[in-house]
Amino acid sequence: MPAVVVLGAQWGDEGKGKATDQLGSRVDYVVKFNGGNNAGHTVVVGDEKYALHLLPSGILSPGCVPVIGNGVVVDLEVLFEELDALTSRGVDVSRLLISSSAHIIPSYNRTLDKVTERFLGKRQIGTTGRGIGPTYADKMNRVGIRISDLFDEKILREKVEGALTQKNQVLVKIYNRRAADIDAVTAELLAYADRVRPMVADTSLVLNQALDAGKTLVFEAGQATMLDVDHGTYPFVTSSSATAGGVCTGAGIGPSRVDRVVGVIKAYTTRVGEGPFPTELLDDMGEHLRKTGGEYGVTTGRPRRTGWYDAVIARYSGRINGLTDLVLTKLDVLTGLEKVPVCVAYDVDGVRHDEMPVDQSAFHHAKPIYEEFDGWWEDISHCRTFEELPVNAQRYVLALEEMSGTRISAIGVGPDREATIVRHDLLD
Repeated sequence: MPAVVVLGAQWGDEGKGKATDQLGSRVDYVVKFNGGNNAGHTVVVGDEKYALHLLPSGILSPGCVPVIGNGVVVDLEVLFEELDALTSRGVDVSRLLISSSAHIIPSYNRTLDKVTERFLGKRQIGTTGRGIGPTYADKMNRVGIRISDLFDEKILREKVEGALTQKNQVLVKIYNRRAADIDAVTAELLAYADRVRPMVADTSLVLNQALDAGKTLVFEAGQATMLDVDHGTYPFVTSSSATAGGVCTGAGIGPSRVDRVVGVIKAYTTRVGEGPFPTELLDDMGEHLRKTGGEYGVTTGRPRRTGWYDAVIARYSGRINGLTDLVLTKLDVLTGLEKVPVCVAYDVDGVRHDEMPVDQSAFHHAKPIYEEFDGWWEDISHCRTFEELPVNAQRYVLALEEMSGTRISAIGVGPDREATIVRHDLLD
């Protein structure tokens, strides 16, 4: 099975880094195909904890080639900060490949992202302010700057000048900010050219040749299904395609090359930023899930909103992505609860919805319809087989599997790299 997609099946922060890293020890390439440094993965290796933002989590697996695909937007400063931090801890980062077609996040887009969000006031989207959205907008407006542009100073300067012709008007006349200097921005970007050059490749060609040779590849999504620009809770979404369809455009491979699509999903639900969240808990139980699960953003440090498992979203994610498997994470966080509710449907103005409402307003007003399951008190962090789980934990997992419509192939029972129950081999 050469090509496996791993993506978030909720609003992100499901533990994709851990799932991808576990696969990474047995695969040849791990490819990030969308997003930028606006999301983070926490990977625990032994006693070491690594927070990755831009880099594919496969960079921690010896012998695995980590790849940043053309669908990613790259903040060069963040890239080298992460590489230097890993190198200082003894991690070999020399295998990293970056698509020559990936777009660069220039400093002026970080500025625009922050001032625009503040300008929106109560209508804020909840962006991380890292220039992701403006850079994707530049890409679509055909005024973006690609990695390959770093190697021709004349072209780079022309592109910077072209982008700033309009953006400086916005910065000065609308937001009362200082105009970005063309020469300074060009020099800032050129300073990275020599260092990034050895990493740059035609990654689409590399990946297709690897598939032809029978290599095993994992495609790792940034963000998650419900943040997808097309299929998420628009407009409270990211600016890229975080679903399985984004693999083809973001990595440069055909859809027929994908063999398995794995959704990573928490045993409850979290979300960062603005937007509707039907099962959100605004009480002591929500705070309990936040503290017990360590629900604070890897990239921003923001406290995550918490709520119960939403089977409607799980079914929707299964359909949108064509999921073949689910990896259920953080089951251990629910230990000690007398009852564990699960959202099985929505009530919208007195009408039951077993599937996602078709319009944004209905979803915004959706009230969860819950089914309760008996909890468990036993410590499950040592469990390595399904049968070792307490009976009530087993029943909970089996119920989620049935309601979600996708088999649960692995279960996370603790933060450690090894704290996982494998029910079905994701590469078999």
